[in-house]
Amino acid sequence: MSLRPLPTLETAGVNPQGTRACGPPGAAASPDQWSQLMVAAQDGNGGAYKRLLADLAVWLHRYFSRRLPRAEVDDAVQEALLAVHRSRHTYDPRYPLLVWVSAIAKRKWVDQLRALEHRSADELTDTVATPDHEAAVIGASVLTSLLGELRPAQSQVIQLVKLEGYSLEEASSRTGQSIAAVKVNIHRGIARLRALIMGNTDVA
Repeated sequence: MSLRPLPTLETAGVNPQGTRACGPPGAAASPDQWSQLMVAAQDGNGGAYKRLLADLAVWLHRYFSRRLPRAEVDDAVQEALLAVHRSRHTYDPRYPLLVWVSAIAKRKWVDQLRALEHRSADELTDTVATPDHEAAVIGASVLTSLLGELRPAQSQVIQLVKLEGYSLEEASSRTGQSIAAVKVNIHRGIARLRALIMGNTDVA
């Protein structure tokens, strides 16, 4: 099967905000039509494939925008599109394409969370002296729904720093925790959140 190269967000006609950069209103296919476009793409229809990827880019941008820091969204979209491109021959048209794409998106989301947690852990020295509050690991809506699963000391500082935008010093003053404890509790709380998302309840 010969298909055109995988487009970037720009060549697919999608701007960084996850909307169409060009094309007439209503040009996007509905998710119900995506399966037909993928089947056509599997048969070598490059036009159908490009249209499908452009539609998926918009959907993926919305998906990751609700779950990742803004700076991470475009990379996650591109990684997911690449995964779709590499795995397109495995798609079974008996099933909705959206279900297949959603599974890929979830895997890429978890990969991105792992990378962000690792990056955050690298910033923590033995004395916990390096600030790590610049990057929120997951979106506010996800955090809000999971904060109740954390220890109070962890949920308090994540609520203040990650959701409400307080500095480490302000969070320390409001909770009575030292700045070092605030940093550690944010780091451990985020690790716990990621474990809960992945279904691992053994992380404290």
